[in-house]
Amino acid sequence: MFYLNVGMKKGEKNMLRLRPYKRCDAEKIVSWIQDEEAFYKWSAGVLGSYPITAEKLNAHYDKQAESDSYYTMTAFDETGAVGQLIMRFLDEEKKTLRFGFVVVDTSKRGKGYGKEMIALALKFAFEIMKVEKVTIGVFDNNPVAYHCYKNVGFTEMGEEFNKTYQMMGQDWKCIELEITR
Repeated sequence: MFYLNVGMKKGEKNMLRLRPYKRCDAEKIVSWIQDEEAFYKWSAGVLGSYPITAEKLNAHYDKQAESDSYYTMTAFDETGAVGQLIMRFLDEEKKTLRFGFVVVDTSKRGKGYGKEMIALALKFAFEIMKVEKVTIGVFDNNPVAYHCYKNVGFTEMGEEFNKTYQMMGQDWKCIELEITR
């Protein structure tokens, strides 16, 4: 098992760390998905329909764990789990990694936890996994997440990479972002 820390400023109380997902994290994570819109912004429908249960989440991650190209990570501090994301390789050479299923504890939102978790995951991706590029998609109706990713250094890949998905009877545009080493 590994733990990766983000450097904290002197005097700061919380130290965000990243570790592999545990099945016992599921109950807490699904509690952060409080409505159907949040569910689709988080999962893009990959996990089926709302509501999500801990059992469904664990079943999905159990299936993905059979691959050596898929990693589910949990961010935590002294209070316990505060965020979660997945990382999956997009190529056989394992040079391009995709982040997804990014979520932060609802009680921690707006306090920099998302930005810190993404920065920590990028550090892991570039320094430990030695990837050259990380991509992430975000729906255009999720400006908080979009600005979080931009603030960490992601840039838009270009309109030709964006796709539109049918979610909740509406067209949602997914903006593709990337960051390179």
